[in-house]
Amino acid sequence: PCAGETPAHIGGTTLFGDNVEDEWFIVYLVREITRDFPGLVAKIDDNDGEFLLIEAADFLPKWLNPENSENRVFFYKGELHIIPLSETSEQECDLSAPCPTISEALTLLSSRSEEFLAAEPVRAAVNKRIDGYPEKIQASLHRAHCYLPAGIAAVLRQRPSLVAAAVHAFYLRDPADLRVCRRPFHTFPAEQRVMTVVTFTRCLYAQLAQQKFVPDRRSGYTLPVPSHPQYKAYELGMKLAHGFEILCSKSSKVSPNSKRNVLCGPLWERFLRSLKEKDYFKGELEGSAKYSELLHMAEDYFQQSVTTPESSVEVSPGDEILALLQTTPIDLKEFEREAACLPPEDDDSWLDITPDALDQMLKEARNESFPCANEEEQKYDLEALAESMKAFVSKVSTHEGAEMPWSSDESHVTFDVDSFTKALDRILGADSEDLDSDDLDEEEEFGFSEEDDEDSDAGNQRQDQKVSPDELIGSLKSYMNEMDHELSQTNVGKSFTTQKKGASSVKATLSESADSGAEDPELAPVDVDMNLVANLLESYSAQAGLAGPTSNILQSMGVYLPENTDHCGSSSQAAQ
Repeated sequence: PCAGETPAHIGGTTLFGDNVEDEWFIVYLVREITRDFPGLVAKIDDNDGEFLLIEAADFLPKWLNPENSENRVFFYKGELHIIPLSETSEQECDLSAPCPTISEALTLLSSRSEEFLAAEPVRAAVNKRIDGYPEKIQASLHRAHCYLPAGIAAVLRQRPSLVAAAVHAFYLRDPADLRVCRRPFHTFPAEQRVMTVVTFTRCLYAQLAQQKFVPDRRSGYTLPVPSHPQYKAYELGMKLAHGFEILCSKSSKVSPNSKRNVLCGPLWERFLRSLKEKDYFKGELEGSAKYSELLHMAEDYFQQSVTTPESSVEVSPGDEILALLQTTPIDLKEFEREAACLPPEDDDSWLDITPDALDQMLKEARNESFPCANEEEQKYDLEALAESMKAFVSKVSTHEGAEMPWSSDESHVTFDVDSFTKALDRILGADSEDLDSDDLDEEEEFGFSEEDDEDSDAGNQRQDQKVSPDELIGSLKSYMNEMDHELSQTNVGKSFTTQKKGASSVKATLSESADSGAEDPELAPVDVDMNLVANLLESYSAQAGLAGPTSNILQSMGVYLPENTDHCGSSSQAAQ
């Protein structure tokens, strides 16, 4: 029904668990519904928010962010639509513009939907995620042989989807559930078991097969030796039987129209949560007499106010299983005949993924090209590597991250030489008044005289005079030259790779040394590119094939480095 500014609508919630592919299948269904029924508009999100925008994050307009995306993203006529800021704000780039209401969004879509069609790259990113349906459904299923109690085989024949609830009950079991499994099974004893084929989704099969579990002997379930040809079928059947037994142990064992079932549904839980948020219980402790009195009043009001038909009452899986067992005949001989000619089960080699296959899947998800497998055929341009890093550091970075080099719409960082040199002069030529107490203590420690202070004051007065930008640049260069001379003979200076200097520069340096009367070593300029590449390669080698800052940054720019075979070779030689 209508709720505030939200008109009456059809809605639903699905718990997809670990299987994200189920979520995208729902997206496919929603898209097709809006295509087959052009008058419908659909909105879909999850606990991450607008996950459709997350999928197309690389192609979204700059103004769109999680704060202003509410009620802007819709499926309409089978296509993704995004309502821009200009429709909800007088200023087109006002990022704080209020989000539209559902009614406003529906009015805009019904009158000018063609203007709000999402950009082609955004739609392509979402469509790529759901391409292949409905054929893709069969590829996500897995059929396996299971040695099950005949009752479970009969139930699954009537309701195959109950396998999901059973797998979840086993996969998410807690100590209370395990108490049920430490005694002889009441609903599904191990005596009457048959071999049958069960259809899982790949996610459900992986959850069931990959979890190690040893049954309690008191349950009646035992496993053959692992070398037994049907060990896997016995193990899968044992786990499924435990899941079904746990579900039945949680059955309410009362009719669907009872008060207990009505008060266990999601509608009651939302109603109770709303009462707590509005301080209905007035701070009373849960379980106290006053709390119980208020709770009974709320339950009576809820039962009288919410008149739900029998078909809409949520029935627990355990109740449904017990109801099916009472109405479904179990023919053991028929199951045995079917077990004699079962179709082969599906290959589960897809469970094992090599590191190379995982890397390939990640690159396909990022839509990246693959480097050639043969290292001899790969051409690694180190100059391109250096230029990529220079382009990266020249981009603007904020608290939201840094732009990648290929984002050509961002301007380069500007550098104000005048402001920088003035700031540097203020730092290097600070007045005595600007010095803190520690600086004054240091002056006294080293015995600075008042005459030195007077000379310093006179020098500072001269520095305060107007100077041209060229003089400032010259002053900066002189500072840098002094720093180079001081650092050239230290470990810091020797750690950099320098460029080879020509004869002219050598002569110039010698002449400068002769003029100064000092034997300063020749100062060769630092090879920035060589040092950059060397440090990147050293950092990449230190990652030892694992993820790290160097590989992450370079791969985000489309640069892939080969493995350090020289390092591997040297390591093996050292070991020998």
